[in-house]
Amino acid sequence: MSVRDRRVAYILKMYPRLSETFILNEILAHERAGLDIDIFSLRIPGQPVEHADLRRVRAGVHYLPNDPVDARSMGESLLLAARTLAASETRLRFEHSRGPWILDQAARIATMAQERGVTHLHAHFATEATTVCRLASLMSGIPYSFTAHAKDIFHESVVLDDLRAKARDASAIVTVSEFNVRYLRETLGEDAARVVRIYNGLDLDLFPFHDGERETDHIVGVGRLVEKKGFCDLISACAILRDQGRRFRCTIIGDGDLHDDLAHQIEDLDLASVVTLAGALPREDVRRIVSRATVLCAPCVVGEDGNRDGLPTVLLEAMALGTPCVSTPVTGIPEVVRDGQTGLMVEERAPEQCAAALGRLLDDPSLARTLARHARDLIEGEFDIHRNTAKMRDLFASGPASLIGAS
Repeated sequence: MSVRDRRVAYILKMYPRLSETFILNEILAHERAGLDIDIFSLRIPGQPVEHADLRRVRAGVHYLPNDPVDARSMGESLLLAARTLAASETRLRFEHSRGPWILDQAARIATMAQERGVTHLHAHFATEATTVCRLASLMSGIPYSFTAHAKDIFHESVVLDDLRAKARDASAIVTVSEFNVRYLRETLGEDAARVVRIYNGLDLDLFPFHDGERETDHIVGVGRLVEKKGFCDLISACAILRDQGRRFRCTIIGDGDLHDDLAHQIEDLDLASVVTLAGALPREDVRRIVSRATVLCAPCVVGEDGNRDGLPTVLLEAMALGTPCVSTPVTGIPEVVRDGQTGLMVEERAPEQCAAALGRLLDDPSLARTLARHARDLIEGEFDIHRNTAKMRDLFASGPASLIGAS
């Protein structure tokens, strides 16, 4: 089956999301290769997301009804589920009020996917989106796969029996690092037999290597303001640099639950003159700022609840743009930030080490350029979006899932 004979439905918890540019990159690359795509979003974004690249997406976006839901249409969905699923899949518990809603969404997707000639279903994150994707696959007979990232497999709330079922029934499981591959195989055993590592990629035409003059002494951090990003350690490192008498400024781009905590930390450390919380910015602005920065710092940590980053896209983007990086050995990060070769590595929750690494790159432009050049070579070799999504399309053409309970 050629690419033009296939149609893939992407099932996402919410589309678009400012923090999930890797999904946008993936969809655009598939479309450039001629693959027809439908996007099913289980939620409607609460606020508009402005990315110029969003306007390039040709796929239709189908928003599933959230509230209110028509009882008659939900009844039809539940009847479809009862006809096509094993009894264990349709058992509803009063304390789990989302059960009927999940079955309704899955049935709607199954029906629309069949009507639109979809040949494969794919979800991102092994949580709610994959729950719905799997059920839609069982109802429709259309095979499915999913991409596992980080929180969806490491967080303390992950139910391993549920993850095993999703992995067992999928035609393929994609994950974003070798670290994740090892973890899934050790955790799930034979149910992870179809796990394959495919790195998130970049359209390198949009991330040209910048080898010219950069802003002087400008440290940048990019990401949601949540524990796993480790920005409290970056702020503490800035206090150390300030106390050493260095001249610099630090811009942290992003928003999130820890905004007020980080703002108070900046105030308490008297860093307002050098550290700025810039809020969430459009992708184009982030790209421009990172491409001119002296260094990008991603001081990621494993959260108290087990949450962690898989392999932050911003590291790949900075490395592609020629901005040297400082980061920590969390999950797949050492696969790209190789200490002394493609960047500098420090221990997590170690502001003193972070400050020392940032100081090295602020002081030594020659080292910064050498690391940046080697980093770009790595990105070109391993993270080209067109090569990596071609591997995904091969998976999309694979055989059907084991349709437990399907008639």
